[in-house]
Amino acid sequence: MSLSNLPTSRSTCPRCDARYVTAGTGIGSSSTSPDAATASLLQSMCRDTRAERAWRSIRRGIAVVAISTEQPFTIAKIPVGSWSFAIRVWLATILALFVSFWLQLEAPTTAALTVAILAEPTRGQALDKAAFRLLATVVGLTASIAITGLFSQARDLILAAFAVWIGLCVFAAKLLDGYRAYAAVLSGYTVALVATQQIDTPKHVFESSMARGAAIAVGVLSIAVVNTLAFAPDRHPQLVAQLAAIHRRVRDFARAAFRGEPGNPTTFATLLQDIVTLRPETASVVFESSSGPIVSAAARSVAVGLIAELQAARVLNNDGAHGRDVESKAVAQNELLRRDEQVRADLLALRSVRWPSRLWRAPLYRSYRIAAASGIRATLWLAIASILYVWAGWPAASASMSFVVLIAGLGATTPNPRGFTAIALVGTPIAAVLTGILEFIILNGADAFPLLAIGLAPFIVGAALLMTSKNLLWSALGRVNLLSIPALLAPSNPQTYNPETFLFTSLFLGAAAALLLAAQTLIPPVSDDQRRMRLLVEARNELRDRVHRNGESPEEATFRDASRIGQFLAAGGAQDSRALAEMLSCFDQAAMLRLCDAMLTRFADGPLAGRAREAIVERDTVTPQAIADRLREATSQKDAIEAEAAACLILTGNTVDRGNGTGSAGETV
Repeated sequence: MSLSNLPTSRSTCPRCDARYVTAGTGIGSSSTSPDAATASLLQSMCRDTRAERAWRSIRRGIAVVAISTEQPFTIAKIPVGSWSFAIRVWLATILALFVSFWLQLEAPTTAALTVAILAEPTRGQALDKAAFRLLATVVGLTASIAITGLFSQARDLILAAFAVWIGLCVFAAKLLDGYRAYAAVLSGYTVALVATQQIDTPKHVFESSMARGAAIAVGVLSIAVVNTLAFAPDRHPQLVAQLAAIHRRVRDFARAAFRGEPGNPTTFATLLQDIVTLRPETASVVFESSSGPIVSAAARSVAVGLIAELQAARVLNNDGAHGRDVESKAVAQNELLRRDEQVRADLLALRSVRWPSRLWRAPLYRSYRIAAASGIRATLWLAIASILYVWAGWPAASASMSFVVLIAGLGATTPNPRGFTAIALVGTPIAAVLTGILEFIILNGADAFPLLAIGLAPFIVGAALLMTSKNLLWSALGRVNLLSIPALLAPSNPQTYNPETFLFTSLFLGAAAALLLAAQTLIPPVSDDQRRMRLLVEARNELRDRVHRNGESPEEATFRDASRIGQFLAAGGAQDSRALAEMLSCFDQAAMLRLCDAMLTRFADGPLAGRAREAIVERDTVTPQAIADRLREATSQKDAIEAEAAACLILTGNTVDRGNGTGSAGETV
């Protein structure tokens, strides 16, 4: 007996007016059709009985107990995972130095610095960062050879070309995220570490480039070997847990929409930010294993699906608060249920390491105006530093200039470059004192490698432990010390103990941070207010443009818009409620316009579809209502494509009408 012949009954949920279908087998037991399964989920999301409230309170208690029992084991109040990470960093540093000494490389310090830069808590993150570091090193070394080859007879032109190159790298970094942004700035400061330090001897640039490349390769291999032998944790299980937790929060938001409760814009925006923040993490799992590409694709699909489900819940919430059309509301509910089922299927594929049913991209929103402004500022900072160093005529100015570029480059990957420079200025004296204690008190002339390894242990392990702190200030200081201690110590074979060289290196490192901070005070970085207003203006401008796809599906384009909201919130957007409301309004309208355009594309071409598409382009909310009425009159089946298109037109009109009531919140940057 087929499901189509089963007796069915239609009911309506009194809370959300959603219709569902139940089917019986007629033989004493019951089964459900796909519509019935949807109905059961709908009922579970709508029902709010006293027993369920009691059960939810019990589940919350169970969750609290589970969380309390799953607290990680600690040593000295520090999780064992943090200790394991710190010890791996120390072992990788020692291995890199040992191999560099054994191969008699010219730049063993570079190998140790490579380990410090690649220090990440999971294996996938470290390998992903290592791959981009190798690529960026090749680009940077090529640029070093090209710049010195073109301007070898003019020092001023070398410095000017170098400043422009740094600006281009910062511009590229602002258009990227994660380790791709790091690779962009690495391509910049590699030139500083190679070309500027050989500015007086340009003929040695090629040899210096090869020595640096070999040391970087040793550092990359060292941390890869240690992470493999020490069983560094994979990112995959943590990523699954994070996405599953976010899915539960999205479902809670959806349940509130089903119950007709008013939505909280801050909760919605925070969920968007939490989802798009995981975008770099979905890429870092590629290198963890042979199934890494599958895991990455499934994680991307989950992230994109979560944004789509969250947007569907917001549409239902807005329609429930402002709409009057029951059929459109039912379509919005069905769309939300469909999105939820897609996310659950993608999560299952992620857990079981299978290809998802849809291969979605997770595009990143890129503001070229903000990136260009940041790149120009970086060029000016380097130009100011170069002019001062040339005017001062210091004998070791090239080394200090390299530190300026290093701090500026790493700061470009943070939300607050000037704040990072200030932390570097504070952390440099601390690192100098610690390195002085290590070199002149603990080691004190020792030339045996085991003594060097033992002496480095507390300093490397301590800095790595600070990096794992949840306090951003302590974490940043840990990173600064992990980079500064090997740079100031400059391990060599045999080790040279020259107090004068150590003092000058420490002073020049501190002078570099102070000079860069002064330049950033004179020419401030792009402020949070400027970034927020620029993002808001670009959101408005895109909304005024005609509907276009650019090769993106509606879900992918919605994820890109969500990443813009994430950038807006990272710039302090949560404090500006009016601007945030307008950003969310633009997000809602753009998502519904794309969804309706896709629905009309599925709809057979005809005069009504053409008129509806023109009305969408012109942001006309009256014509779609009339077209929706005609489409409903043309069909008697509530689940036909015409009925769905009519409901989508009404929802789009409601969303645009609400958006037109949002006021302006700012001016251009």
